[in-house]
Amino acid sequence: MIQFSKHTLSNGLRLIIHENHHTQLAAVNLLYDVGARDEESDRTGFAHLFEHLMFGGSTNIPNYDEVAQQLGAENNAFTNNDITNYYLSFPANNLETAFWLESDRLFSLDFSERSLEVQRQVVIEEFKQRYLNQPYGDVWLKLRPLAYHLHPYQWATIGKNIQHIEEASLEDVKAFFLKHYRPDNCILSVAGNVNTAEVIRLAEKWFGPIAAGHRPQRQLPVEPDQTEARSMHVTAPVPVDAFYVAYPMPGRRDAAYAACDLLSDVLSHGKSARLYRSLVKEQQLCTSVNAYVTGDQEPGLFVLSGNLVKGITHDQALEAIQKELDLLMTTLISEEEMQKMQNNIESTMVFAETNVLNVAMNLGYFELLGDANQINQEVAKYAAITAEDLRKQAGQIFQVHKANTLYYHAE
Repeated sequence: MIQFSKHTLSNGLRLIIHENHHTQLAAVNLLYDVGARDEESDRTGFAHLFEHLMFGGSTNIPNYDEVAQQLGAENNAFTNNDITNYYLSFPANNLETAFWLESDRLFSLDFSERSLEVQRQVVIEEFKQRYLNQPYGDVWLKLRPLAYHLHPYQWATIGKNIQHIEEASLEDVKAFFLKHYRPDNCILSVAGNVNTAEVIRLAEKWFGPIAAGHRPQRQLPVEPDQTEARSMHVTAPVPVDAFYVAYPMPGRRDAAYAACDLLSDVLSHGKSARLYRSLVKEQQLCTSVNAYVTGDQEPGLFVLSGNLVKGITHDQALEAIQKELDLLMTTLISEEEMQKMQNNIESTMVFAETNVLNVAMNLGYFELLGDANQINQEVAKYAAITAEDLRKQAGQIFQVHKANTLYYHAE
């Protein structure tokens, strides 16, 4: 059980504190409720660009990483469809310096043509290296618009194309910052060897003076139900033929999400999982095969992917996968297999609680989902899932007309 307290500053900043005096470390996590879904369709990639700009320095701290290193901190950030998250862990006696670092770039980020140009080039290079010049790197640039026709999940976090980043102006960037980077659009979570009263005092001192804005209200379009299967064939300089199949599935707040997540483990968690055992070990159709969920807040995707053994066709592999999916839809999994999957989930969650950074990040994320205390209910939620729940969700997800299939053909 993770004990914590919650407080809200007058400017709307939500603060979550977890004391753990069995460590000499502390972690600070800032979750901003903005992701790729909040971008305009002709200005994509901005949330990710801003992740980079936040490390470009402020008017008071020209070099964020240099100060963080002097602090003895490990720091990084990530952006996805839903959120932008910044985090750092450090010796607990440097807590106030960490607060100064994070509040300063929220209060006085350095908006300059030079900073924008430096980070623009970094993002463009990342776009080229990770998405355009890497085998299968463009999968999400193709699979997302195949699966989503209306919802902004149709573009990847990196953006639709390089041009949107190349054409981003300083005025565009400032407008994005002022709209989304507000204290009332942020959750600050602190975990480790800290004192709650002192954390509140420091939060008031360093974040309290930052003025609140008007928290953006989302009005996202609803993706219509998919009524027919979709597919795309791509010929590219990839090592071997491969496939990606995406099915629409419930979002994180949906009661059915946990069962869908557990289904992905049944199919693909470890070498004893069903897809590996059948397609790789027994039938030798694939050299690798995976099943996973995207974990989005809005309705997301359940993805199956695999690389084919040379000489094997896409149809052969996909037919074998369909047999495994049909089995999940018609037959209850055994009690032994069910218990194994639930034990894996529990051990993963319990182990995560030993790391103060994981605790800080999870507290912030569950608070965004509705209540930070959900972190203490996750193990019980997965333990309550039945074999019938899995069969029911398999029947709802793996319908043939809901498949979005991307075929890679090696040149």
